[in-house]
Amino acid sequence: MNRFCALPLCLCVALCAGPALARGNFKRPLQQATRAEAERSNPYEGQPPAARAGQKLYQRECAGCHGSAAQGARRGPALASPALAQAPPGAIFQVLRNGSLRAGMPSFSHLPEAQRWQIVAYLKSLR
Repeated sequence: MNRFCALPLCLCVALCAGPALARGNFKRPLQQATRAEAERSNPYEGQPPAARAGQKLYQRECAGCHGSAAQGARRGPALASPALAQAPPGAIFQVLRNGSLRAGMPSFSHLPEAQRWQIVAYLKSLR
């Protein structure tokens, strides 16, 4: 076995992330968007057909971790929440695109941009 692989993954992450955590460089996923990313508007905002399409995508891609009604589950926080309702659409889109290694959320960049915006439309419709 390679000597670099002998440490458990959690210890490797702690060793690499420790200095950044100590400096407070990690932000919550919605706060990691740049100003330009956060200011992006959703081209599907206010379009019920897009929100319905987003709901179907949510059920396929997100419900396993965040619950079928976005109420939260063991692996993911609630998305039907005041914090998400108040978040800029562009910030939500950025989290879908990039994921969040620290939060354990994978990237959904494999989805076309239009589908990611439809998921954002659905999540914003949960207010």
